[in-house]
Amino acid sequence: MVVRIEDTDAERSQPELIEAIFVALRWLGIDWDGEPVHQSDRLDRHLAAAAQLEADGRAYRCNCSQDDVRARNEAAGGRPGYDGFCRDRAVEPGPGTVVRFRAPDTGTTAFTDLIRGEVSFDNDNVEDFVIVRSTGLPMFLVANAVDDADMGITHIIRGEDLINVTPKVLLLRQALGITEVPVFAHLPLIVNDKRQKLSKRRDDVSVGDYIARGYLAEAMVNYLATLGWGVPDGVEIRPLSEIMALFDLSAVNKAGAFFDTKKLDHFNGEYIRALPTAEFIERAEPWLHGEAVAWAPDAFDPDVFAVMAPLVQERVKRLDEVPGYVDFLFLAEPEVDDASWQKVMVKGRDVAEIMLDGMTMAFAQCEWSVPVLEETLFPFGEARGIAKGKAQAPVRVAVTGRSVGPPLLESLLVLGRERTLSRLRAARERL
Repeated sequence: MVVRIEDTDAERSQPELIEAIFVALRWLGIDWDGEPVHQSDRLDRHLAAAAQLEADGRAYRCNCSQDDVRARNEAAGGRPGYDGFCRDRAVEPGPGTVVRFRAPDTGTTAFTDLIRGEVSFDNDNVEDFVIVRSTGLPMFLVANAVDDADMGITHIIRGEDLINVTPKVLLLRQALGITEVPVFAHLPLIVNDKRQKLSKRRDDVSVGDYIARGYLAEAMVNYLATLGWGVPDGVEIRPLSEIMALFDLSAVNKAGAFFDTKKLDHFNGEYIRALPTAEFIERAEPWLHGEAVAWAPDAFDPDVFAVMAPLVQERVKRLDEVPGYVDFLFLAEPEVDDASWQKVMVKGRDVAEIMLDGMTMAFAQCEWSVPVLEETLFPFGEARGIAKGKAQAPVRVAVTGRSVGPPLLESLLVLGRERTLSRLRAARERL
């Protein structure tokens, strides 16, 4: 596998965007052979190929503007696209002049696609496309045709949105005397829940977005491998080495592949739970010390987190969720989630008052251990006709600020008696 940076379009080839490609590949663990190739370093080779085509009569110069072409097409009632107006005009080099490839007027250009089978295009439907811009820079079509041949590329695997440019590349290769034909495979596009192609304007499409949200690289690679392809034995969550052994390019689906973030979360949660606890703690570190955490830098206690880590690891699906499960331990007062407060404390006021009053008294006297806390909390509620879930909810919201989190009794044990009682009283006063 080679990495080629197709930077013939200078406006879209900013250094930070190129670096993002390398960051993503390294994070995903996708390695490549040799040094990365920048097409911009091969400019002379591309221009030489374009000049050869022009000298052989397979390309010509054109100074038509887009408005000119549009006006002629409308006047003639013809199809859109370039009409070949400058084919025989012998246009001289100058401002606004491009070089166009002279597409054949007859015949077909066909190729075998590993996913889509035999694909054929009538040549009279291929317009005379631009191969050198008016700026003097080559288009990516001619750059790709030349570089694929020079670099010995055997397989070209890309999105189905590029299938219509494949005949243009093949025509360029033929005109340049390149006889080898690479193997093509046009993959289904990845779509969102509305079956629309993923878009930078409305979807998270950057690998960096998923790194920041706490997805594990191995989970992301595993999930991506299942998009548009089904594992033969139905076991989707598995090491990449096994996927590589099972993968068959010809078994890739033609239909668009739905990027399901809920399914990705499931994959990620499974991979998180499979980590040794020490590794989970290490991987969670960036999210426990970042600018987004609610507590002061010196308030975080790694020993306290180490106690809670196995309990948190069982429940989170992404690493960016970790701080929300433990922030109550490192804040002077918990940050109370309004939705949790309204649901548990306001709508369930009668139960909340009973449990807050009862536990404030009982927790002040009982032994501070998980078994005793359990024997104190739940029988108290049951004796008053309050089910376990409803009995613990007011205590959880009072102590942690949320209705969802790590196991309550273990959380109380780590928080300690005095801080627990202080928060129960504060919640009762607010209520």
